[in-house]
Order: sequence, then structure tokens, then C-alpha cells
Amino acid sequence: MQIMKRKGKYKCNGRILMIPIDDIQPNPDQPRRSFSYEKLLELAQSIDENGLLHPLSVTFRGDKPVLVAGERRLRAAKIAGMREIPCIEVDADRSRAALLALIENLQREDMNCFEEAEGIKRLISVYGLTQEEAAHRLGCAQSTIANRLRILKLSPEERELIIKEGLTERHARALLRLDEGSRRMGALIRMVQGRLNVAQSERLVEEMQEDAKTGKRKKAMPLIRDVRLFINTVSHAVDTMRRSGIDARAEKIETDEYIEYLVRIPKRETVPGAATNIRQRRGITA
Repeated sequence: MQIMKRKGKYKCNGRILMIPIDDIQPNPDQPRRSFSYEKLLELAQSIDENGLLHPLSVTFRGDKPVLVAGERRLRAAKIAGMREIPCIEVDADRSRAALLALIENLQREDMNCFEEAEGIKRLISVYGLTQEEAAHRLGCAQSTIANRLRILKLSPEERELIIKEGLTERHARALLRLDEGSRRMGALIRMVQGRLNVAQSERLVEEMQEDAKTGKRKKAMPLIRDVRLFINTVSHAVDTMRRSGIDARAEKIETDEYIEYLVRIPKRETVPGAATNIRQRRGITA
């Protein structure tokens, strides 16, 4: 009774409901499109051992509960075999439900930049918001919204490679300075192979733009960086062989005149006739 008296002085904002898991309708405006099954399994194991620590957020359309936030928890709970799941009811029309779902995912910071951009685009287009209004609701600057939307100009193939290789939104924005096509994809491949950071990627794009204007390549620094890209590619190949069980050895010698890169691969672990030495030099021929 004393506990009830203490609780009575607090305002109730929402109520916890136990809802059969199959009754919950998906959020049609869920911004996240990819879910790691391994991460879902980890979460399902945690739910199985400790229970669900945070209820889902739902609203009602008629008498049907519709998910507002908690898509990962819902999927993991299904894997864990839960039949009912705790939910908190929130008062939200479809526009607010879409906003809450997007905010929850943005706050988790594990959506990729293209999922974030698609969510913002959908929020703006479906509900008639301006970029300024969307920025106000999401608590960020209008320029942030504009930059996020710009990266959607990249092709599906370019987006997939950026996500797969763990590049950032700033890498994506640097690529937008090049016209769509082979030059842009070529720049992206060089970023990946050279493991270029953002500053290096921006310099690469600037050099490619300058080359396009002059119609010829520069002779000094771009050549040096291009050679290093190839060296990084060779180093990556050696690392891959070693992880695969091949006892490859690499040695790099650098002087003022050239770079020499020697790779030794045991013949017993290679096909007949395979090259056993790779040398890359700058400034002299092999």
C-alpha cells in the first residue's frame, strides 16, 4: 500500500501492454533496411537469458497495434521464441511514428549513411516537410540534411561497395564531385584498394578533376600516390595469402631513387609456373 502511495504522485504517460508477438503490425516507414542476422542472434540470446529490458513502442490503428520503434527487438524476440512482448503505447499518427522510428535508429548510430538518407528523404516526401522542418524535428542543421540527401545520387553499385568496404559518408560526398560513370567508379576502386582516408580521397578526386580539365596527367605527386596504391594492393594480397595459410613473405626497400618490393611464395603452395617474385620500382624499369 505504501508503494502505491508513492507511485500515485507521479503522472502516468503511457501504459505497458503484453501483446501477442504475431499481432504487431510492422512499421511501414521503418528506415532500416538491413539487419545483421548474427547481431539478431546475439540479441535473441540476451533476451532469452535476461528478458526484454526495453519495451517496444506501438500505436494503434483501429484495434491493431502498429510498431513505432523496436524493430530489432521484435525480430530478436521472435527468434528467442517469445509469444507475448511488453509494449508501451504512444500517441502517434503515421507522420510522428515515422519520425520516432527514424530518431530511434539515428540515436543508435549503427545505421549506414544511405539508410539514414533514405529515411530522411521518405520523411520529407511523404509528409511534405521542408529540409528546414526536417532538420528542426531531427535536431540537426539544415546543411546536415542537405548533405545526407546528396549521397543518394550515387548508384546502387557504388553504395553497395561503399557499405561493404566500410567507407564513410564523407568518402561518398567526395565521389559526388565526379560525374557518374567509369571515372567515379574508378576513383571508388582506388579508394578501396589504397585504403585511402577522407583527406587522401578528396585529393584523389581533385587530381582527377584537374586531369579532366587539362586533358593530361600531372607528372609528380599523382604518380607517387598511384605507385603507393599498387604497393598497398600487393601488401593486402600478401596479408590475404598469410591468412589463408600460405607462408608468403614480403620485404620493402625504399631509397631516394626507387621502391623495391619483394614477395616470396613457397613453390609447394603455389601452382606450377607461378611467379615467385614481384618487384615494383619507381623511377626505373624492372
